[in-house]
Amino acid sequence: MTQAPFATHDVLNQSPPFWNVDLFATDAPLIAAVAANGGAAAAAELSDFGKHWGSAAMAERGRIANENTPKLRTFDARGNRRDEVEFHPAYHELMAHSAHAGVHNSTWTAQGKPVGGAAEVVRAAKFYIAAQVETGHLCPITMTRASVAALASQPDILAKTMPVIGTRAYDPSFAPWWTKRGMTLGMGMTEKQGGTDVRANMTRAERDGDGYRITGHKWFMSAPMCDAFLVLAQTKDGLSCFFMPRFAPDDTVNAIHFQRLKDKLGNRSNASSEVEFHGAHAELIGEQGKGIRTIIQMVQLTRQDCAIASAGLMRSGLAHALNHTRHRSVFQKHLSDQPLMQAVLSDMALHVEASVALVMRLCRAFDRAPTDTSEAAYMRLLTPAIKYWTCKNAPSFLYEAMECLGGNGYVEEGILARHYRESPVNAIWEGSGNVMCLDVLRALGREADAALAVLRALADETRGLPGTAEAVASIGQSFRRPDSERIARLAVEQLALLAATAALNQVSPKNAELFAATRLAERHAGMYGAVDISDADQRALLARALP
Repeated sequence: MTQAPFATHDVLNQSPPFWNVDLFATDAPLIAAVAANGGAAAAAELSDFGKHWGSAAMAERGRIANENTPKLRTFDARGNRRDEVEFHPAYHELMAHSAHAGVHNSTWTAQGKPVGGAAEVVRAAKFYIAAQVETGHLCPITMTRASVAALASQPDILAKTMPVIGTRAYDPSFAPWWTKRGMTLGMGMTEKQGGTDVRANMTRAERDGDGYRITGHKWFMSAPMCDAFLVLAQTKDGLSCFFMPRFAPDDTVNAIHFQRLKDKLGNRSNASSEVEFHGAHAELIGEQGKGIRTIIQMVQLTRQDCAIASAGLMRSGLAHALNHTRHRSVFQKHLSDQPLMQAVLSDMALHVEASVALVMRLCRAFDRAPTDTSEAAYMRLLTPAIKYWTCKNAPSFLYEAMECLGGNGYVEEGILARHYRESPVNAIWEGSGNVMCLDVLRALGREADAALAVLRALADETRGLPGTAEAVASIGQSFRRPDSERIARLAVEQLALLAATAALNQVSPKNAELFAATRLAERHAGMYGAVDISDADQRALLARALP
């Protein structure tokens, strides 16, 4: 539609909005990574999803949900305690669209068992696409999906909840979960005094008939309007995991009292809360004293999603940068044709391609881990390493994408400012960078032989590529050092880069060689574009990134 001119000027040399596109079909690296990891048969399904989430309507829902943040309604008009969180309808629409596509449950059977096949890979592609549009609502989506892994430790509760978790319906009503068409689950682990050190938790649980009464607090409890939460509390036998519904068995509102909603840098469409439990009803999940072992099954899956979402955010940053620079002219040439901008964009494209190949390879390991010990070892060792590398790269990447748009990238009318504010949470949530590095060291300590087998497999998969043999040797030496914790970040980053090279080699051997040459054979410079990639390779990378 032609716009009427302003009194003083016409609007020209501006890029069109990046919407009404198929976010799957226009992403050749994603298509290739999904196919390489067993998901080729889902291409039509993913294209339908990509068209829907790439629409202007979905982009608008994402904008509105973030501009109209959640509000805590502690009491009703008559003074009754309610502790409800009110969301804009756009947020509920986003939740409904994700639930309808099974992003919250498609990796589980009706009985709460892993589906197998390529279910993790296909679901991850949807999660990656949705993250490009609106990431905040994915917090309860990922926790709901991941909670099933922890609930498996308590078969009777899993059997009761799975028929409601397993529907592709979203029901935002404030009602007991057993009366609803669908349900969502959240989690509460951290407390003021402990943070990551959940063993320092003071919240206590006391037996009450068939259940427990929990008294204490959580400093961070995400998605407080979920229908139930997995929380950690101390029993006489130690830290234990509990299923805490919003409503008690007698249909009264459970004694979960929200103190306030967090005022966060990003993730603003989603509510995160501080909460007190005043003898709240809950049921034990797993064994008493084994709460960390129980809930870590959930945490492993949420860490996986942190990496997927970060890759999706970076992909969106790249796509918006390419869309802008291909339409914006400077000095009689499109920005995308300027040599220095090409160097920046192609280096960014190479990073995204490696990232998506790596997270899809990780998802293949999740698919195959129940029946393949080598894939299970890959999953345990590399999940924290991949989360570390992918999530910590996202903020600087998105800053670079914003700069490609100049001032248009910095203002809130565009999506990149929101993406930039959103990106740090994935590195912080479910274990910060140092925690991820320590988890890699713990995996090496517990399963040294299995970890060594994973490293050997990566060596085989990257044999002959620039710098990979030296990286394998360096990683091995670093982890054997008595002061390995002091240099853990260096070793874990090298491990992630090696794994990314191996994953990309299964998707695009030519680009795997470029990635290895610029990341392993040489130390990559601190800025994108500060690499020497030939003109032909630059053109090929950019054509592949966005047709």
